[in-house]
Amino acid sequence: MIQEERSQRSRSQILEAALDLFSHRGYGATSVRDIARAAKASTGNVYHHFKDKEAIFNELLNQYWAAIDNADFPFNRALVSAPFPDNIEAIGFAARDTIEQWRRHVALIYVDVVEFEGSHIRKFYSDMAARFERLAKSHPELLGSGVPLRPSLTLGSALMLITRFYMNYFAVEVLFGVQDHFGKSSDDAVREIAQVLRQGMVAAVAGPA
Repeated sequence: MIQEERSQRSRSQILEAALDLFSHRGYGATSVRDIARAAKASTGNVYHHFKDKEAIFNELLNQYWAAIDNADFPFNRALVSAPFPDNIEAIGFAARDTIEQWRRHVALIYVDVVEFEGSHIRKFYSDMAARFERLAKSHPELLGSGVPLRPSLTLGSALMLITRFYMNYFAVEVLFGVQDHFGKSSDDAVREIAQVLRQGMVAAVAGPA
């Protein structure tokens, strides 16, 4: 058991070192030797746990995908926190929590786009709409507010749209370090985006008296 614990600890240290290096340097600029040195391990130990550098990269992405599927993930808690559309602000603030907590893993998505043309993340994103539809079907109470959706718009599509708005907003703020890029605090931006998503951009025009 002690040997198994040591092996697991060594594997975790390798993954942690690789995550830090990949998310800051990129994939191509990081060697297995760099990972071994940062993990205080030998290159032989790295290859004992992983076939090659790409296997490490894949495992790190898999950590994030697994977290996203967990009911305790901040985003998932927010999605079911209240009936739609009352939960839109909660989804926005959960997007900030998600990217702050998982910023290095989220950075790997950008690394994959730049260095691999998105080959590692393509399937995950191609399946995203189906995952949101499954979520909506498994939580019919989310439409309990009685607010009707536009014709042909499903709850799954609505939740996916909200998610992408907020994740993109906080990727710029947290990953790129551009604070208040809407010209207002992020709290105010979350509320303004929620208002636009609920009501649209164009103010209602009164008809002739």
